[in-house]
Amino acid sequence: MSERITQHIEVFGRVQGVGFRPYVHRTATTLGLDGWVCNVNGHVELTASGRPDALHDLVARIREQAPPLAAVRLVQVTDVTDVPDDGTPTHSGFTVRSSHTDALTAPREIPPDAATCEACLRELFDPADRRFRYPFINCTDCGPRATVIEDLPYDRERTTMRHFPLCPACAAEYADPADRRFHAEPLACPVCGPRLFWGAVTGEGALRAAVRTVAGGGIVAVKGLGGYQLVCDATDPVAVAELRHRKRRPVKPFAVMVPDLAAARRLAHIGRTEHAVLISPQRPVVLLRARRPRLPGTRPPTRPEARLGDAGHAVGRIDPKVHPGTDRIGLFLPTTGLHHLLLRELDRPLVVTSGNLADEPIATDDAEALRTLGPVADGFLTHDRPIHARYDDSVVQTTRRRVHMLRRARGYAPVPLQLPSSSESPVVSAGAQLKHTFTLAEHGRAHLGPHTGDLADAATYDAFQTSYADLTRLTGIAPRVVAHDLHPGYLSTQWAHAQRVDRRIAVQHHHAHVAAVAAEHGLDGPFIGIAYDGLGLGDDGTLWGGEILVADLTGYRRVGRFAHAPLPGSEAAVRHPARMALGYLYGTEPLGVPRTAPWLTRPFTDRLDAGEVRAVRAMVERGVNSPHASSAGRLFDAAASLLGLGDTVSYEGQAAIALENAAGTGRASALPWRLTRADGLWVYDPSPTLTALLEGLAAGTEVPRLAAAFHTAVAEVTAAIVERAVTAGAPRTVCLGGGCFQNRRLLTEAGRLLRAQGLQVLTGNEVPVNDGGISYGQAAVASALLAPRTRKG
Repeated sequence: MSERITQHIEVFGRVQGVGFRPYVHRTATTLGLDGWVCNVNGHVELTASGRPDALHDLVARIREQAPPLAAVRLVQVTDVTDVPDDGTPTHSGFTVRSSHTDALTAPREIPPDAATCEACLRELFDPADRRFRYPFINCTDCGPRATVIEDLPYDRERTTMRHFPLCPACAAEYADPADRRFHAEPLACPVCGPRLFWGAVTGEGALRAAVRTVAGGGIVAVKGLGGYQLVCDATDPVAVAELRHRKRRPVKPFAVMVPDLAAARRLAHIGRTEHAVLISPQRPVVLLRARRPRLPGTRPPTRPEARLGDAGHAVGRIDPKVHPGTDRIGLFLPTTGLHHLLLRELDRPLVVTSGNLADEPIATDDAEALRTLGPVADGFLTHDRPIHARYDDSVVQTTRRRVHMLRRARGYAPVPLQLPSSSESPVVSAGAQLKHTFTLAEHGRAHLGPHTGDLADAATYDAFQTSYADLTRLTGIAPRVVAHDLHPGYLSTQWAHAQRVDRRIAVQHHHAHVAAVAAEHGLDGPFIGIAYDGLGLGDDGTLWGGEILVADLTGYRRVGRFAHAPLPGSEAAVRHPARMALGYLYGTEPLGVPRTAPWLTRPFTDRLDAGEVRAVRAMVERGVNSPHASSAGRLFDAAASLLGLGDTVSYEGQAAIALENAAGTGRASALPWRLTRADGLWVYDPSPTLTALLEGLAAGTEVPRLAAAFHTAVAEVTAAIVERAVTAGAPRTVCLGGGCFQNRRLLTEAGRLLRAQGLQVLTGNEVPVNDGGISYGQAAVASALLAPRTRKG
């Protein structure tokens, strides 16, 4: 008899809820091994006996050929010399054992939801299949995960699917190692699984009622994976306008769901990178350059992807009010069987947006949805599977064949990210105020929680606390340290101070921005950090937002900034870019450049309310409720207002988006700019730039050219300050962070100029550069400060 050995193998990473145990079972059986596999806490353990070469092959396949949704991060192998009496005799075969909880602490990972796979999609539309047109179809390669898991280890009885006992047919699939639904915990069918409801109507009748409502111009609240969604016909101007009115979302773009890539190509330009992310299991909303509508009387496109759809929806027929003020459209493909059925029946692009009112969290509870969305929806397409955890749709965009996360939620969160440093104590970082997230960190791994929203809304704050309690329980992380922003007015900071922990670490807002970029890329050494955003409290007590830092994960020093300008009315200036423009015209930090001549400013001030102009000027000159800020974001707002692109906004970043949209893709020489020294820092004085904007308008220069030239000026300023810092000995790696770098034109132009200096340029990919990434940056800073190698003796 050939030699036999026994090994105990522990597998860590995303290995539960992804078909990993069935995969191990099939592989071990194929290799002729005996033993067992089971879930333990948040990882997988197995014991296998057989030939040494077969054991070696098994471990190699586990490491290198895991199922599509799995992510193996660590495999630990222990030789078993004294085989324990575990009921696994020689030649007994390989079995899947029941899960159990180990008293030992081990890293846990919660699998994210995954979009319907191709195999399930074929069954969904196969009349001969018993799951034909069943909205909740799934298998080990797809379906709900994070939104239904109540506890670990991941088994059906610890999910919201415990309410649905398996019928004999499903039970047979669940127990059959040869079936792709072997131990698929959300397994369901029309006999034993969740059902659709439209009031008292169920099943196909409920679906038909929803289809009739949308086709008739109505709005339907649909219960999705991680919360309710509001759905209407994206080609119907009346329906889109009514949704905006009822949802209290006047101009912020809506996401659009289309059935497949062919339909997406009819609406937008799609490259290889966008193609790959659109069809990925994560199914995020992808911001794409919209195709221009075909004008009447012009010849129709001849390429197949640009022809009319079956229902006659031509290129450009989508209502312009779906994405006003920008040529970017957010598209995504169906995430569930229910979405596939709706799109198949309606055969048109659908607005699919978060089921909430403006600034509130998405509804998850059925009673809550009826209360909050009742005034919005003309009907509710619900189901009886509870949503345990709230997850909105993720949003991404691409530049230079790289994917950049704008909102990390369904499909991505809460998959952990690595940190360059491992803290001795578990950490929670509380994040910022807007685009809120929190992060749990332990053993060099950071669980970035799902996007929550604006904490100023009471319901959003409650949603944050609920999500935090849920994720700490699931991960098993019990924080002893809390990291938070410097701003005492942030509700996240106040929450941090209320926690019972051993230590609190305050992290400056812009240091957190650039630390998030550095940490994502595994950088623990020094770097130059460029942090451009709206506002954040600086360590000197003033408001920052256009910062150039030399930093590492444990600290920083400021080497450059944008000039200060007043915010007349404080927060009111954020909502009214025209006020911000007046602040720059009347109160920019005096840096030796004369103020803009009145004859240049008059065309701008004359189109505003005269009383407001006088009031704002008085506020600025007297220093009344006009805090000063070195903010890049507010400078973009001011430029947009001066160019007539928006004097008031209804959502954060609206004016900057309008400015980027106006700039388009055309090249333009930079507007004049000036650097000076103040308090030992390089300071960008924007007065020459804004004066040149007004001069260009007076000379009749087209707004798109001026907008493009403004972007080029800011990019050149950035490169010039960095060049001076490098000459003075700063590192040659640059991290670009902060919400302004969601601006693709600024990111591209600044990156190009920096790379031309021979510098390494990094920015956020998996972590948002906006405030959604602040908590991850805080966790990176705290972990670095707490790591043993950084402790001071």
